[in-house]
Amino acid sequence: MDSLLFLCARRVVAHRPLPVLPADLHPVLFQAAFLDGRPLVLRDLVAAWPFPVLNFQRLVGRRELLQDHPCKLCVQAVILAVVAQLRRQLEEPGHDASLRVLDITGLPDSASGRAPDGMSVWSGTVALAKACAEVSKHQREFQRRGSKWHKGRSGAATAAAAPQPPGVDVHADLFVNGTSYGILRDALRTGSAGPLRLKCRELQAEELSASAIVALLESLDPSFLRRVDLRFNNLGLAGLSVILPHLSRFPELRSLKLQYSNVDVRRPTPESAIGIRCLAGQLGMLPSLRELNLGSSRLSGNLRQILCDLQAPLESLELAFCSLVPADLAFLSQSFHAPALKRLDLSGHDFSQGLLEPLRLLLEETSASLLHLDLMECRMADSHLDALLPTLRRCSRLRFLGLYGNSLSTAALKDLLQKTLELPDLRLVVYPFPVDCYKPEPPAASGWDLGRAVDEELVALVDVEFGRVLEGSGRSDLVWSSNPYGHGELDFFSL
Repeated sequence: MDSLLFLCARRVVAHRPLPVLPADLHPVLFQAAFLDGRPLVLRDLVAAWPFPVLNFQRLVGRRELLQDHPCKLCVQAVILAVVAQLRRQLEEPGHDASLRVLDITGLPDSASGRAPDGMSVWSGTVALAKACAEVSKHQREFQRRGSKWHKGRSGAATAAAAPQPPGVDVHADLFVNGTSYGILRDALRTGSAGPLRLKCRELQAEELSASAIVALLESLDPSFLRRVDLRFNNLGLAGLSVILPHLSRFPELRSLKLQYSNVDVRRPTPESAIGIRCLAGQLGMLPSLRELNLGSSRLSGNLRQILCDLQAPLESLELAFCSLVPADLAFLSQSFHAPALKRLDLSGHDFSQGLLEPLRLLLEETSASLLHLDLMECRMADSHLDALLPTLRRCSRLRFLGLYGNSLSTAALKDLLQKTLELPDLRLVVYPFPVDCYKPEPPAASGWDLGRAVDEELVALVDVEFGRVLEGSGRSDLVWSSNPYGHGELDFFSL
């Protein structure tokens, strides 16, 4: 329920121009204007912002609120208001403003949000880059005009330097691909010393060359970056060896995602051995690293060599579809990473044969810390789940369990449900369509296609039955879902 103050703020922002109001009302007015989709009011509020920091997440609230409200025009309005403020400061040196930091980190990506008019991280990155370019261009033009004016007045060869405004730092998460690379690169290079400065907290780059990624990394503020996500860049070991040395200049880098990097070391060669040693050494140069994603890299038998130089234990390790062998899981269970792991993704491995016991031993070692476990598409049947269940029940802090795409029966899933009700922190289980809910039998293809043959009526009956068990046990806080999408990924930084 909305507070009386918020309801009053909604009435105020429904009309322009705004009256003169105390400074301490600006935050709630900003929240009301943003959630009600009033971009012009937001521009007015930013123009008169009385505090040094404007932080979207703190002002607007939970990500769930942001996901349900259109925000593209509102975010653009705030950016344009900051640009207008800086232009005025350049043209009127006596004019000052309080705002020094605009923090728009953590805004939900419209690709995963529900609001039709949301702003994607990619479009937000482009908007910020264009804003930086516009302010830098205006600064250069203003300086040229000032130079000509001084020459006309004094005849001096050079103009006296005009005082520069302190400017605004923009804290943002940036997403760049081949289409937006040029404008972001230029904005980072020209804007680093300009009035509007981009400070990247998380960088996601897709489908770029190693040299392009290096150019971006060299332009970033080294003190602020906490995550680099380089998915879908087809880098291989050679490309990674070019990029990773440039990450050591970021002391706060805690998360590195390298999924779909075209790394395949299943067949050892002298070149791959050198590449693995190089990769391990470069990862060892990242003292703050706590999350590593090597998804879809073919690592068979090489996990020890890759992780051997890390200075501190990982808390999140994603190894989906990595062609791991028993020796890899055995190493992991004996390493200093195991008791520290909060998130583990081993999806896409065949646990129906030799990997099952190594997995059980690994889960034993991680049971005190593990919060998030993904075992989707792992060819598990009832007997395999039954063998793991005693260990799963010892994962006392588990919040998420992913089992989608495995061949499990309704009886096995109901047994899992009843025996994991005792896990107090468990909030979400993503389970597969039971094998007895297919007509006439599940196809032999990959589990992601199983939904095509399900009997919807049988699935609905299973959902109702599971719902009754949850309700009867008083676990309304626990969700069991057969839909692997739309739940919102539990991010490492929220663990």
